[in-house]
Amino acid sequence: MSKLVPAVRSGDVLMPALGFGTWQLENGTAVPLVEKALEIGYRHIDTAQIYGNERDVGAAIRNSGVKRDEIFLTTKVWIDQFADGDLQRSAEKSLEKLGVDQVDLLLLHWPKPEVPLAETLKALNAVRAKGWTRAIGLSNFPSAQLEEAAKLSEAPIATDQVEYHPYLSLKTLKAKADQLGVSITAWSPLAQGKVAQDPVLIEIGRAHGKTPGQVTLRWIIQQGIIAIPRTSNPKRIEENFDILDFELSEKEMAQIHGLARPDGRIGDWIDRAYAWDAE
Repeated sequence: MSKLVPAVRSGDVLMPALGFGTWQLENGTAVPLVEKALEIGYRHIDTAQIYGNERDVGAAIRNSGVKRDEIFLTTKVWIDQFADGDLQRSAEKSLEKLGVDQVDLLLLHWPKPEVPLAETLKALNAVRAKGWTRAIGLSNFPSAQLEEAAKLSEAPIATDQVEYHPYLSLKTLKAKADQLGVSITAWSPLAQGKVAQDPVLIEIGRAHGKTPGQVTLRWIIQQGIIAIPRTSNPKRIEENFDILDFELSEKEMAQIHGLARPDGRIGDWIDRAYAWDAE
């Protein structure tokens, strides 16, 4: 089963708007789940050095029978490897673990104030120049740091991967990203399961014959934002992919935007040297 997933322009690459996240899929559990995702039709797989599953993700891609050039593969450099030299060596190690010559996107996993951003961006660009990644980007960077990175980088910043779901507004970051030509990728797009019990999302879902989770993912990709839901449930992998056959109205989109609240953030691990955008 495969459906045409819309693509989002991210810097100088196109990213499938719906991907499969692998955070917390450890000790071999990523292998059958990534295989299942690729079988269903996902063509965007997201991992990271700190997840400890790059070897499993690589094995699943090889086992799947899907051609490598049909898969958009993302990994991320952890913050202890942001110095020049360390970053290049860690990227090479990621390629070895994944069993590929190149990833499609390499991200800086979190801002790291202790290493000058100019140094880290220079190293990240050097990895791209070597052909080890097609594109480079960021994860968990607020708008001010995103703008700084875009100014410092020779290559386009493709995306900023951040927490995003109905309970969290991204107005400021989205406006800055749009201005810079950078896409947004949403992690924890289902608010770690919280959307399932939301009365507004349940009601909208009934109108379309969809679950609250499907409504949420549709809301995200209709904004031109990329979603990478993670689940360890094979049935949920299929459910999350089944969002391409309906469309939310402007009224429904506005209703979901109205769910954002000041205390909506779930993952607040950023170094407090950098404040999150207020909204």
